Amino acid sequence: MNRLEEFRSHLKQGKVYRREDLIRWTASVDRHLAILVQEGFLTKLSQGLYYVPKESVFGKVPPEEEQLVSSFLKDKRFLIFSPNAYNTLGVGTTQLYNLTVVYNKKRHGIFKLGNREFDFRRKYDFPARLTPEFLFVDLINNLGDLAEDSNDILNNALAKYSQVQSPKWINAVNKYGNVKTKKLLLKSVESIA
Repeated sequence: MNRLEEFRSHLKQGKVYRREDLIRWTASVDRHLAILVQEGFLTKLSQGLYYVPKESVFGKVPPEEEQLVSSFLKDKRFLIFSPNAYNTLGVGTTQLYNLTVVYNKKRHGIFKLGNREFDFRRKYDFPARLTPEFLFVDLINNLGDLAEDSNDILNNALAKYSQVQSPKWINAVNKYGNVKTKKLLLKSVESIA
């Protein structure tokens, strides 16, 4: 078995690799990566990020979002979602966004990974998974970025908040809300009490 084939034997289908992780298997990592990309065995997703595609009856399967983002960040602590999730809150949002947001503690900016763009946003705190309380607070935090009329959405959101507020919701406001959101929502709690 030659060195290229030995290197190839370590790479598993469906897995995303960072260049720096591959150095342990070959002394000629850049040359071997270039050959495998040219052959189609590897797909280059971005600078220093590679994927060994799985094959399906429909062709090559893209990498799983979670694995892709985890490899890019070199971290497992992040939250991926689309602003389309705001539509589930019942506050009048109906737009569909072609955007994937990644809250994390390391990177900030829009990055193209493979054929997809991700909007990485550095956040101090976020939950491990999307919850209605977090989503609601995040909607208010990002009201100015929405395509809908922000005053209508805010009025609907405040009406909903007055109906659903509980210690769990108030905790989410305190934990995830920016200064403006905290003032808005905690003030509405005081006016109801």
